[in-house]
Amino acid sequence: LGQISLSNNQLSGPLPPSIGNFSGMQKLLLDGNKFSGPIPPQIGRLQQLSKIDISHNLLSGPIPKEISQCKLLTFVDLSRNELSGEIPNEVTGMRILNYLNLSRNHLVGDIPSSISTMQSLTSVDFSYNNLSGLVPGTGQFSYFNYTSFLGNPDLCGPYLSPCKDGSGSGGHQNHAKGHLSSSLKLIIVIGLLVFSIVFAAVAILKARSLKKASEGRSWKLTAFQRLDFTVDDVLDCLKEDNIIGKGGAGIVYKGAMPNGEQVAVKRLPAMSRGSSHDHGFNAEIQTLGRIRHRHIVRLLGFCSNHETNLLVYEYMPNGSLGEVLHGKKGGHLHWDTRYKIAVEAAKGLCYLHHDCSPLIVHRDVKSNNILLDSGFEAHVADFGLAKFLQDSGASECMSAIAGSYGYIAPEYAYTLKVDEKSDVYSFGVVLLELITGRKPVGEFGDGVDIVQWVRKMTDSNKEGALKVLDPRLPSVPLHEVMH
Repeated sequence: LGQISLSNNQLSGPLPPSIGNFSGMQKLLLDGNKFSGPIPPQIGRLQQLSKIDISHNLLSGPIPKEISQCKLLTFVDLSRNELSGEIPNEVTGMRILNYLNLSRNHLVGDIPSSISTMQSLTSVDFSYNNLSGLVPGTGQFSYFNYTSFLGNPDLCGPYLSPCKDGSGSGGHQNHAKGHLSSSLKLIIVIGLLVFSIVFAAVAILKARSLKKASEGRSWKLTAFQRLDFTVDDVLDCLKEDNIIGKGGAGIVYKGAMPNGEQVAVKRLPAMSRGSSHDHGFNAEIQTLGRIRHRHIVRLLGFCSNHETNLLVYEYMPNGSLGEVLHGKKGGHLHWDTRYKIAVEAAKGLCYLHHDCSPLIVHRDVKSNNILLDSGFEAHVADFGLAKFLQDSGASECMSAIAGSYGYIAPEYAYTLKVDEKSDVYSFGVVLLELITGRKPVGEFGDGVDIVQWVRKMTDSNKEGALKVLDPRLPSVPLHEVMH
């Protein structure tokens, strides 16, 4: 039995422990029912399970730590139940998990800080529980939306309530009332505050100056063409106001060089000590730098020191295809433009697969990795980065996951083998995005992605093809859509 799908019925009663006997099960979809009682720990026997959705039920008790034994899980939704207890630390054992939703339960305690190392985890929701403690602001937590932590009054940290210092200054202040007037106390407090601010400002400026001087000596710029800027010019781009994108592959900054040239600087995630200067990593970056094709984003240079790696790319002013297609500008992408983008992206991908030496498998083809220049010409971006991050030790989970949720070929979950066929499947999903104007997941109901939805709607007939077309397209040659 490969799948159990009983969503949105009126089923009730406990989940039987015998559910663990279905060792070959890949999907367990029981959401929208009235199941009660605990989640049986025998669920950990489902070694082939890639997706579990038991949200919107009446399940209670703790989250069984045995669920972490399901190593192929990419999607876990336990939201809207009556679950209690703490989030088990073992959850970080699910190294290829993309989606985790534990919202609207009665969970308590801290959020495990080790979740920050789960770099394949792109979407979480811990909202509306009774969780407490500090939400880390580092690692993968820096990419999560603050709404993922709402409804937990005792949580504190970035974008949340400030943490209580627990200091016992109140007793001292009450004692002081008998000896000092209110005015004198106010003057003392203001004086101490001003002194602290000045002292902190001087310390910060001095630390930044020393850090910049130290880093400036250790940075190395590798240029892949003639560049009219320096390492310092690139480092000046790394400001919060310049951020134009964040993701598992790093943070992207927009920058303007002294000669007026605009660039995009990608700051890769922190890597294992010494790995950034590993011969293999640098050799593969050199391979990327030599690639020149009209429909592939050019890598201009590579900046590195002992802690940080920066990739400097040509800047694409119209952003990614995903941002344009699924944003307010999507209606302005007419059929001819979409068709042209598809052909151009295919040419870039074909070059990577057949004309590069060595051949390059992208590993993360998606609409957000197809960038558009000022004339809406398509350029494939971020090719090969997943493999570099894996080989250089940026994340243990990168050895087990390649791709983004909704774009991953079904067979990959079982073989964990990546080749050009994986890229072709992902590119097919991008083509469906261009035709339908819809995102790969999240718009078709639980457990259904864009591939399954289009297959169901079209059913191999022309009338079905018209049903899936983006309604923002005024007129489309049907023969082009069908072929």
